[in-house]
Amino acid sequence: MDLAVAVYGLAGKFPPTETYRLGSQITRAVASVPANIAEGNARGTKRDYANFLSTAKGSLMETETFLMLAVRLKFLSQDETTLAFGLVTEISKMLTALRSRLLSNIE
Repeated sequence: MDLAVAVYGLAGKFPPTETYRLGSQITRAVASVPANIAEGNARGTKRDYANFLSTAKGSLMETETFLMLAVRLKFLSQDETTLAFGLVTEISKMLTALRSRLLSNIE
C-alpha cells in the first residue's frame, strides 16, 4: 500500500498528456499489487495464494518498468523515484520469500 500511495503521488507529476497513457498504466499496475495479495490471501488454498502472489509480482515488475520509463522520458527524476524503487526491491523480496514458503508447505 505504501508503494501504491508513493506511485500515485509520482504519477500526479506527469504532464497532462500522460494522464490516460503512462499515468493510467502505472497506477493500474501499482494498485494491482496489494489487490492481488489480498485476493490471494482470501482464497481457500496455499496454491491459489501462491498464484496470486506471482501475479502481484508481475504487476510489481510492470510498475518498476513504468517508473524507469518515466525517468527516461524525464517525467520524473531519479531522486524523486528513490523511495519507490526501494519499495519495489523490498516488496519483490517479500513476495518471493512468501511464495516459496507457501509452495514448500504444499509439497
